[in-house]
Amino acid sequence: MPVSTLPEDRKIPVITEDLLNGDAARWRRFGEVVPAGGSLAADGTPDYGLFGPGSVTWEVLLHPATIVFESAAQGGIQFLYKPIVAGIRDADPISRKARTGRFTMFDFFERLQRNSGMHAPMWLGDTATATNMATHLHRIHGHVQGPVIDPEDPSLGGYAAAEPRDAMWAAITEMHAILGVYEKLAWHGDEPPRPLTAAQRDQYVREMGAYLRLVGAEESEIPETMAELDALYEKYWPYFGHAASVFRDLETGIDMLEQYQIVGKQNWHPSHAIAVDALHEVYQQWLDVMDAILPVNLQASAGRTPETIAAAAEIIAGREADIRAFQSPENEARLMRLLWGPDGVELIQNARRLHREALDR
Repeated sequence: MPVSTLPEDRKIPVITEDLLNGDAARWRRFGEVVPAGGSLAADGTPDYGLFGPGSVTWEVLLHPATIVFESAAQGGIQFLYKPIVAGIRDADPISRKARTGRFTMFDFFERLQRNSGMHAPMWLGDTATATNMATHLHRIHGHVQGPVIDPEDPSLGGYAAAEPRDAMWAAITEMHAILGVYEKLAWHGDEPPRPLTAAQRDQYVREMGAYLRLVGAEESEIPETMAELDALYEKYWPYFGHAASVFRDLETGIDMLEQYQIVGKQNWHPSHAIAVDALHEVYQQWLDVMDAILPVNLQASAGRTPETIAAAAEIIAGREADIRAFQSPENEARLMRLLWGPDGVELIQNARRLHREALDR
């Protein structure tokens, strides 16, 4: 990585366009991925992985809106699940770098950037590819555990990212975020976004089960219908919501997001502006929209007032031109490469071809 000419103990990375975009290694963890349909199952039929062509999940996942908004939507919903926030606070590499004074704003962008592309092999690869990535993530999440979720609410206990409860909710919130993007933001030419039918939503939840099993969820808790998913949220509702005390670093007492800003400014280099601009483009500018696409109960848990919740459709409508432009073919191609990486681009293009062929049949 190119560095500035600052003293040896304060080497600050110089961010170039090439570094910002990254190469396949930024997302790849176990060699080349095999796309869905690129291998054969034991019975000799094509191995399409977890979902496959014609599935409701691929219909939702492969829409351009999902490709460009997935990371922002996932962040919006997962910051409401307190064990995930606690894990980022205590054990995420960017938090550790912030505590030791080594964090830069490029670290923040690169952490967000890797999110979509590292999920693509599980959602769009063959079974072995999906399993390999899930195994890798399970292994690195094994150390993300701690005895305290919220120091002001001991009743919540601790967290363990690789254990069934928290692994299940990480996967559910990912898939629920994607559904929200599709139903509220996905334009179909000049046709506005439209929700799935009740039957399609239940099918989406059933298909989600394959992903939940892959990450190690308890079989008895895997929902089969949207009603069962709603009941699961109710069961675990104490773990949802925005609590300032969960965001405060247990060592420094500083809100972890504020700590990122403080250390990022201390380690600032003018070249970091392109990372900050990219963060704004793919994440910061959409915060209100990502809250507005959430189910009403999750909007309330985020601290939105009843008036703001009632205005959710107006908030989305007020950004219609921006939302449509963001998912335009030209912009989608650029952001697909930026956020999903080279392997992700190939996986998406392959899955779209298979899905079109399945629908044509």
